Amino acid sequence: MKILKVFFLAGLMVVLSNPTIAQEAKEDSVVYGWKNRVVTGLNLTQASFDNWEQGGENTLAWQFKMEMNFTNDQEKFVWVNNGKFTLGFAKVGDDEAKKSADLIDIESVYTRKFGKYLSPFLAVTGKTQFAAGFQFAANTKTKVSQFLDPGYFTQSLGLGYISPDKNFTSRIGVMVKETITSDFPSPYADDPDTGKIEKTKVEPGITSVTNLKRQFNEDVIFTSKIDIFSDLEAFNRIDMTWENNLTLKVAKYINVSLDLVLFYDRDITRKLQIKQVLAVGFTYALL
Repeated sequence: MKILKVFFLAGLMVVLSNPTIAQEAKEDSVVYGWKNRVVTGLNLTQASFDNWEQGGENTLAWQFKMEMNFTNDQEKFVWVNNGKFTLGFAKVGDDEAKKSADLIDIESVYTRKFGKYLSPFLAVTGKTQFAAGFQFAANTKTKVSQFLDPGYFTQSLGLGYISPDKNFTSRIGVMVKETITSDFPSPYADDPDTGKIEKTKVEPGITSVTNLKRQFNEDVIFTSKIDIFSDLEAFNRIDMTWENNLTLKVAKYINVSLDLVLFYDRDITRKLQIKQVLAVGFTYALL
């Protein structure tokens, strides 16, 4: 975790030292109102073998992704609403199809423009999954999660910063985090130190969220978001989600994307969880 903090702070200093981010926006260039964006993507992988002496297994994999952004930017406030929706499955050989990606992530942040550098914000978030999740071992599979089981919801308020070009934002404040479960309270919500089974968990704490978007040219975009939460009862218990995406546009509707997600929650496991996805697929902007 110390190494991750060093990398994050180093990257943050580089970003803040970049004059293109720190520059002031011209008043006559500001356009107020709603700006909406909806982008969908579909990645497909297929391989088939027949009398192939060098070995190999038939493979079919797909992943659907949709990202939404609805922003209302006014002179006195900015209201940003984001949604990420992903679902994918992969089938190898005679095995049944297994889930490879599954996410429902919704965020709404209202910021009042009181100051030049720091402004108060109010944020709510929700996160869960579409389909049931399983752990596979030998010839058995065990169901471990499903829609809203677990479900994560947060409410936070504090101070935030938005760069003039809107490509860098950071906020810090107090937060309440709720974890809800139904059939799978452990390890998400249940407290093993008590005699009963808890299906909900409420944690007050401190939150820090930083977003970065860098467009190197028309065809290359990098985005990064790091979300840190510290429980008020134990500041050394830090939950972290660090999402990174690099997208390269190779044709009008074809993109190559690299996703790297680092996740840490000691209530689930003491190990750092890492997910990496390299994909080529079709992308289409609905809005």
